[in-house]
Amino acid sequence: MAPLWSLILVAVSVSFPGIQVTDTSHPRSSALHHLTKKLLQKYHKEVRPVHNKSEATTVYLDLFVHAVLDVDVQNQKLKTSVWYREVWDDEFLSWNTSMFDDIRELSLPLSAIWAPDIIINEFVDIERSPDLPYVYVNSSGTIKNTKPIQVVSACSLETYAFPFDIQNCSLTFNSILHTVEDIDLAFLRSQEDIKHDKKAFLNDSEWELLSVPSTYHILQNSAGDFAQIQFNVVIRRRPLVYVVSLLIPSIFLMLVDLGSFYLPPNCRARIVFKTGVLVGYTVFRVNMSDEIPRSAVSTPLIGIFFTVCMAFLVLSLSKSILLIKFLHDERCSGQARPLLCLQGDTDADGTRMDPKVQLAEITESPIRQKHQVQSGTLKEVWSQLQTISDYVRAQEQADQQEIERLARLYRFDRLLFRSYIIVLGLYIITLCSLWALWSSL
Repeated sequence: MAPLWSLILVAVSVSFPGIQVTDTSHPRSSALHHLTKKLLQKYHKEVRPVHNKSEATTVYLDLFVHAVLDVDVQNQKLKTSVWYREVWDDEFLSWNTSMFDDIRELSLPLSAIWAPDIIINEFVDIERSPDLPYVYVNSSGTIKNTKPIQVVSACSLETYAFPFDIQNCSLTFNSILHTVEDIDLAFLRSQEDIKHDKKAFLNDSEWELLSVPSTYHILQNSAGDFAQIQFNVVIRRRPLVYVVSLLIPSIFLMLVDLGSFYLPPNCRARIVFKTGVLVGYTVFRVNMSDEIPRSAVSTPLIGIFFTVCMAFLVLSLSKSILLIKFLHDERCSGQARPLLCLQGDTDADGTRMDPKVQLAEITESPIRQKHQVQSGTLKEVWSQLQTISDYVRAQEQADQQEIERLARLYRFDRLLFRSYIIVLGLYIITLCSLWALWSSL
């Protein structure tokens, strides 16, 4: 078929000499195609692209923080979305633009050229990131590799000041194999521009980007000296939702419990009131437990406050229960000790005399009866007076002991109330100070 088509073209050109026939089955290669073929024809991506191996390849780095996707306090992980740029010079990929239709820039597959082995030291997990297979190369051999990355990095997350916490997580870039004599690192932009650049950040999440300070240093170890660039992602939490859902309700519950101290300590309704507050506080803690970050490194200040307040609630309720139990025992023991003078006449042995026996003795001789009545009456009166006096003294001592115990319980109640006020005041002052410090940054 191909020879037949060629004969037809020849016949047409001979018969009509004014007509120019073009063979469309073999189009003329473009300048871009020739340039790409020329650049990659004898290119070896296994070799670092320098003519003099003693010269280091400088890789310029840049970073834009796009979003904070997740802060895992329990596992000490930070998930961020960043735009990462690498720029380096490849001495084997330069050309004269005048020889290729003034082409100054073209795209080449990244897999076909040499690329620096730059890694993130804090990288701990693989996330889905779009794969961009091409890079831009200009006529001077400068390669620009820009790619979005979802980075899951290890970070020491501090939650003591929750919900006014500020986190500082680092992303350290360095070559995994090449020392500083082979690959050096530098900043593509000034460090001040990188630090305050927030244009690409999505500022509608729980976290707010404060700054991205960066530093350059040399890591020295037994394998050699490695160039490193460290970007510190400084973020802070927006606390308003936690203030409304955690702090304000907890403070209100504490103020309600403080109101119970104005009830008399020996009032049974106080136990019911405090029990209701304790149950409500426990339900509140259970419902809000998922909102407080859990970390084995540090305990949030708000968690310490909740624990202290619950301890005060339990201590105050236990004190009220002991007080009511003490008063109940005192009243029962007081009712079980009636006056002996109200129990009838007793003989000298303390046994009660039968009225019939007393009547029989009365019928005896008047003289004997008179002497016995006088002597017996005086002894009985004296015995009853001594019994009454002993009972009154014992009752006074018991009442005095009860008054002293009540006084101690009242003093303990006032001490507990003042301690409660101090702890609540210190907590509110601390929260206000943390909020003011958070707002000043």
